[in-house]
Amino acid sequence: MYPELMVVGMRDELKKMGVTELRTEEEVDRALTSQKGTAIVVVNSICGCAAGRMRPAVRTALQNSNVPDHLFSVFAGQDLEATQRARSYFTGYPPSSPSVALLRDGKLVHMLQRSDIEHREAVDIASELKRLFDKYCAPVEVNS
Repeated sequence: MYPELMVVGMRDELKKMGVTELRTEEEVDRALTSQKGTAIVVVNSICGCAAGRMRPAVRTALQNSNVPDHLFSVFAGQDLEATQRARSYFTGYPPSSPSVALLRDGKLVHMLQRSDIEHREAVDIASELKRLFDKYCAPVEVNS
């Protein structure tokens, strides 16, 4: 684990986007099981592809007209228990950081792993996130 002073800026970058950081197992469970709707869980990391690709992509994608109802993050390598608990919701995927999970009503609907992030430009990742937000987060029209 890195000293908190080294990672505070990386934590704050997501917080400034309106992302709620989950630092304990209890916070993860409460966030992902008690709230209806869509949620993004960003597995933050100290690596360069998180700084140069993932966080900028998330920032750009969150400017889309459709965005998840709830925005969360955990920090891999720092908040170990919270990260492990969040990953337990990402059924069928091995641990990966950075990564971005999209859930609906607590169920995983899409996962971007490190392998989907590290060799792509932030603009391309943001485009994929926006497409996913439009698919899963758009309001459902009800006919009256």
